[in-house]
Parts: sequence; structure tokens; C-alpha cells
Amino acid sequence: MFLPLKDDNPLNRIGFQFVTVALIAACTVVWIVQMAGGERFDAELIFRLGMIPVTVLGDLTREPDMVTVTPWLTVFTSMFLHGGFWHLLGNMLYLWIFGDNVEDAMGHWRFALFYLLCGAVAGLTHAAVEPASQIPTIGASGAVSGVLGAYFVLHPRRGVWMLIFFMPIRFPAWAVLGVWIGYQVINALADAGGGVAWYAHVGGFVAGALLVVPLRKRGVPLFDRGFVRTRRRTPYRPPPEAESPGMGPWEEQPPDPRADGDAPWQEPPATRPNGGGEHKGPGTGPWGRRPRGPWSRRD
Repeated sequence: MFLPLKDDNPLNRIGFQFVTVALIAACTVVWIVQMAGGERFDAELIFRLGMIPVTVLGDLTREPDMVTVTPWLTVFTSMFLHGGFWHLLGNMLYLWIFGDNVEDAMGHWRFALFYLLCGAVAGLTHAAVEPASQIPTIGASGAVSGVLGAYFVLHPRRGVWMLIFFMPIRFPAWAVLGVWIGYQVINALADAGGGVAWYAHVGGFVAGALLVVPLRKRGVPLFDRGFVRTRRRTPYRPPPEAESPGMGPWEEQPPDPRADGDAPWQEPPATRPNGGGEHKGPGTGPWGRRPRGPWSRRD
């Protein structure tokens, strides 16, 4: 089991990923409609709105009563259809984790355009590889692959938490996405099949990596330029030396009672004006000893 859980990459330019959430909601609602209509309705909807390569790039046309939109529009409508719960969950999970930061780098409307363009390029890549195929192609995998390609170019050094055999482990994004696209390329070259349009994933990833450059906002760096990863734990630093044992320099020193010239054990300093050399008795300056009376306890 290899599933992404989250990434360590907060939003910096937008308050909330509205387009990402809207795309997830749209795909989820369409899937619920597919399931609620039954198997026959689901199959007919996929045939009407799914992308059939031979009808897009070939000469084959559909039956007039089965045409809902023109063949070229199915390149876009097919992005919102899914073949099952796990198909939907996998695509939406990747979109939720990686889509918000790509939307943050582009802005809402640019990200929406970017998503549709990546999905279209992915679908046309599959159609170009298999132009005679009469099997409908559905799913948001191509568009989500474009999001992964953009994230790879924008934030390769960010941390991504992966669930590997029920153990969460943190990897850099370049490693996670590099392994992912490598797996897609290997299966595409090996013609693995399995009902998966591997070339659509590869085409969408490349499209996303290229389109993010002109569509990102001005000033958004590529490849995490300027990013410095901070340590999780800061080393212990002892406080500055205290002015007295057990007391820091920020604490106010208590007044010293001996600093007052009125104390009986302290003579006025000889350097003070009008103080004279030796203290000869009371009244030698305003700071001298007070006159002692019979009531004084100092006698």
C-alpha cells in the first residue's frame, strides 16, 4: 500500500483552494449520479460523455441518438467520469494533496484553465497513441497528472508523507513524484494495459511541468528556489551569564541598604563635595550622619 497522506507545504498567496475543492466536489457528484442510475445508465453515460479516440481523431462516428456532445468536447467531459470508487478516491486524494499548492502558485482562474488544458493534452496523447481505439476513456487521471507535474517543478524539496504498509514515512516530493512518473513510463513502454491509459498519465505530467512556467504568478520561484528547510528541534542554548549567582541580567537588582549614607556603619565618601577628608561629626554636608538625640537607637 503506497498512499500519500499530506505534504508539508502551507498556502502563501491564496486563502483557500476553492477551485481544487470545486473540482473534487464536481467529480464526486457525477460519480454519485453514475452509481444512482444503475449499471445500464452508467454504461450509457460513459459512452455518451467518455472520450473515444477513434471518434476524435478517426473517421468513425457515433449513432445520432447516442451523441450528447461533439467528439472534441468529450475530451473535457470525460475528466469528470470515473469507473469506480477506488478510481475516484485515488484521483481525488492526489488532487487534494497537491492541487492546493499549484492553485496557490497560479491563482484560481489560471489553475482552472491549467487543469482543463492538462486533461485535454492527456486525453489527446492517449488518442494519438491509440487512434483506432473504440473504448471510451474516462477519469481525471490525466488532469491530476498535470497537477503532479506542476508540483514537481514548483516544490520538489517539500516533504510528502506516504503511507507505506501502514507506516507513515516522510519523503521529499521529488522522490515521490519521480517514482510515480517513472512507474507510468515503464508501464507505458511495456504496454502493460490493464485498462489504464498510461500514456495519458505521461502526457498530462509533461504538460503540467511545461504549462506551470507561463501560468504561474509573477515572482513565484521554480524548484523551491530560496526554500530553506528548518530544523524540527532547536538546539538548547543556555541563557546569558547572570550578573550575580542565581540571578539573570534581566532581573532588577534589589537595593543595597548599605548604599545609603545614613547607615551607621557607612561613612560618607571623602570624594564628595563638602565632605571633607575625615568625617568629624554630624552636619558635615547634607549626606552626613544625622544628629543623634537621646531617643536614637543608634547610641
